[in-house]
Amino acid sequence: MKEADDHFLHECLFFTANRLGRAITKMAEDAFAPTGLSPMYGYLIRLVVGTPGITQKELAEKLSVAPSTLTRFVDKLEIRKLVERKVQGKTVLVYPTAKGEGMVETIKQASRDLHSRYDGILGKAFATELSKQLVFTSGELEKG
Repeated sequence: MKEADDHFLHECLFFTANRLGRAITKMAEDAFAPTGLSPMYGYLIRLVVGTPGITQKELAEKLSVAPSTLTRFVDKLEIRKLVERKVQGKTVLVYPTAKGEGMVETIKQASRDLHSRYDGILGKAFATELSKQLVFTSGELEKG
């Protein structure tokens, strides 16, 4: 017999988290469109400008991506002359270029626009609390 009720979707963390991910990704892509960068690249540049010489390992940890994914991100930003790498022994350090530094205010504005949009929809207090809860939840799930 077929299951007619779809309530199980709304009780499934996997489904609801992916739904949230799609919604916020669309909103973020719209906000970051004026930068010519994806939101992830924008946040990567902000981290590099804020901490020149940050290691690729630290960037991967802060952005919660695999080291190989981070390497591809940095490759693309290096091609666009927004960051540059310097090798120090076995460590790869990432520095902003003047061009990358010049984009920071546009990137910050995109981030403010994104926050403003979801704060306007959800309410600032709820959006802030939701972010805190998601950070906590992700950390707990990553522990296994």
